[in-house]
Amino acid sequence: MIDFVGKRHWFFLGSAIAVAVALFALVAFGLRPGIDFTGGTSMTLHFEPQVDQTELREAVWNAGNPEAMVQGSDDDYLVRVRQLSTEEREALLTSLKETTGSEITVLDYSTVAAAVATETAQKAGIAVLLASAAMLLYIAWAFRKMPSPFKWGTCAIIALLHNIVIVAGLFALLGRFRGVEVDALFITGLLTIVGYTINNTVVVFDRVRENREKGISTDLGIVVNCSLVETMVRTVNTSLTTLCVILALLLFGGATIHYFILVLFVGLLVGTYSSVFIAGPLLVTWEKHEWNKVAEGIKSARQPA
Repeated sequence: MIDFVGKRHWFFLGSAIAVAVALFALVAFGLRPGIDFTGGTSMTLHFEPQVDQTELREAVWNAGNPEAMVQGSDDDYLVRVRQLSTEEREALLTSLKETTGSEITVLDYSTVAAAVATETAQKAGIAVLLASAAMLLYIAWAFRKMPSPFKWGTCAIIALLHNIVIVAGLFALLGRFRGVEVDALFITGLLTIVGYTINNTVVVFDRVRENREKGISTDLGIVVNCSLVETMVRTVNTSLTTLCVILALLLFGGATIHYFILVLFVGLLVGTYSSVFIAGPLLVTWEKHEWNKVAEGIKSARQPA
């Protein structure tokens, strides 16, 4: 039997490094808000024949939109500019057609006012907070017969926040170096990760409860490790089947949903990791009051042999 719990210091170290990098990116660069949070116009355009992304970006800028963002995915381009009226949009498309010499097909178009964008940002933050609080209460209630049920819920929420911070940090880096913006679909992806991660964590915790009630050991570490091993195949199979679909959408989906799918892909990977290697081992550490040992283990793991 693989001793996952015994190696938890390594897992905690890896997560600590990933979270530290993510927090640095969030503080240093921040997330680049899209039109859903700032207001503006977004269009997904298809060109025939295809044009170069740099050429298209210069054409949009020269048409009077120096703040424009142009992102490419396969044969389509996502163009985001300030809020445009219908006449301004048609004038921009005409200018691009003349500059590039290509026929343009508008695959998607949306305009968001600044006031609506502010309200969307506020509601998005509230949605994530309410979802986390509801998950904490649900797990505490579901495992109410266990000693210290709020510890179980808190460990699940810590694993959940671990996932959200890492995904958000990745998009802060993408925003800084690739100009990637976050929009309402980004929040939708985060909420999807919340549900998926909690589902995996509850499956593991439920097996821990069953094994503890069976009395397979008085040592919580052994009980948790047995539960992780028993649920490993189920967790990996479920995650792989989901990730295969997500990967197909990531490779062959359109530009409109490209970064939404990336949120799901990275979030599911990190969420599967945290459900197995963070939530359960963290519960063991808390129950055994081993915080000092964890710090010493991480310190020794960082020192060269």
